[in-house]
Amino acid sequence: MPLVGRRQLLRGAVASALPALGLPAAASSSGPLTVGGLPVTCNLTLPVACTARAASNKAAGSAAFQFEYSKYNGWPEIKESLMTGRIQAAYMLAPLVMDLADKRIPVKIVSLGHRSGAVIMVRSDSPYKKFRDLAGKRIAIPSRFAVDFLFLRKMLAREGMTPKDIQIIEMPPPDMPAALYAKAVDAYCTGEPFGAAAQRAGYARPLRMTRDEWRNYICCVLTVREELIKENRPLVQDLVNHVQGAGNWLDLQQANREKAIQIAAGRKFFNQDPNILRFVMENPTDRVTYGDLRMIRAEFDELMQLSIEAGTLKAPVAYEKYVDESFVKAAKAAPIPI
Repeated sequence: MPLVGRRQLLRGAVASALPALGLPAAASSSGPLTVGGLPVTCNLTLPVACTARAASNKAAGSAAFQFEYSKYNGWPEIKESLMTGRIQAAYMLAPLVMDLADKRIPVKIVSLGHRSGAVIMVRSDSPYKKFRDLAGKRIAIPSRFAVDFLFLRKMLAREGMTPKDIQIIEMPPPDMPAALYAKAVDAYCTGEPFGAAAQRAGYARPLRMTRDEWRNYICCVLTVREELIKENRPLVQDLVNHVQGAGNWLDLQQANREKAIQIAAGRKFFNQDPNILRFVMENPTDRVTYGDLRMIRAEFDELMQLSIEAGTLKAPVAYEKYVDESFVKAAKAAPIPI
């Protein structure tokens, strides 16, 4: 299976080779906790959580806990920042966290961030109607550690195909719509809103969606460094409470999603066209869901097995090595006063 890498593939390889530096960069009691994320709707609970906490602080006239969103455009960059301690928390790819934990990088998954939300996009004028039509074609994925890659592999297996039947290109999600438009790739598999961006522009259509093919799909998970857990458990718990509260709030009513769109579209967060985010939230309304953020071991086991089959993990990793369930078990969904 040819994996055609770009600059971020090299960066990822370098990051994988770095030792765990263990830098003591935990958030101070007087400053905000920086949480990294990508401008994807799978990360939408993060801007909502940050905004809700800021609103609560303002109403209370105090700031015991503060969260600050830091935007990244690719997984290798956010991985490097989390590995080296430049940030203490981030939304990360679940299989990537498994790999980091197995390499003794002190990180733990403490919450899910979403459900579903990935698509396989093709040009509107392409002849591809069935997944099998992609045989021999160039398909972009965000990373070989991305669950989007596992989704692609699941579809291949379902059609009796193998990864050798396609050409895989690793590419940052923001670059994918333009690459499809320019016919540099024949299809791409990624999280939203980068499928919706091309679909709304009129030159692409979804060939497959996880909402139809893999209902218990999870991808982005809230991950923190173990130093932060040891040094400030209340802060981590409050962050998990707000992420869980944001998930419930987003799925409660469409009006809340509209508020979230206006928040996330701003320069402080995703800096995107709100109409594209709205398209994701409405076409259909369960294109991405957030209300069920339970951490189910069997689902992580499935991801791990798929990752082993894909070659991104060499052997099983103990669940307790990369997951800390204590925060979700103790979670009290925070109110979202926005």
